[in-house]
Amino acid sequence: MQVAQNAVVAIHYTLTNDAGEKIDSSEGREPLAYLHGQGQIVPGLEKELEGKAAGDKVQAKVSPEEGYGEKIDAMVQEIPMEAFQGVESVEPGMQFQAQTENGPLTVTVTKVEGDTATVDGNHPLAGETLNFDVEIVEVREASAEELEHGHAHGEGGHQH
Repeated sequence: MQVAQNAVVAIHYTLTNDAGEKIDSSEGREPLAYLHGQGQIVPGLEKELEGKAAGDKVQAKVSPEEGYGEKIDAMVQEIPMEAFQGVESVEPGMQFQAQTENGPLTVTVTKVEGDTATVDGNHPLAGETLNFDVEIVEVREASAEELEHGHAHGEGGHQH
């Protein structure tokens, strides 16, 4: 069976940046299982896997536009420390949920200076070219329940 819309696909992967630094990998874990065509992996990788089959190995270079998007400067803001009510110490690298007019947004503290903190609402990999080494382990038809729930079940997928 080939990778196609609504197929359950299980992959082993290693993700590196353009400097060759490993960002993420399924090494030592179960393969990642996802429902193809449902936006569960970045669009550029999904396109590269389309039509492939179990046993295929794929190297994909995914641009920011097809990955986590370009970095948006307006999503980096300085906010007063009093906005962090109940937090004893605010440090760079900490993440918080911010409530915005478009719903919740995860922000990362990038700098703390005096009475202000700089937070970034961009995805940590925004603006990065993503380099994937992928081995397709399994491709199968999704069950009716998986289609209804919108995700893969079982090993490497969602556990209910």
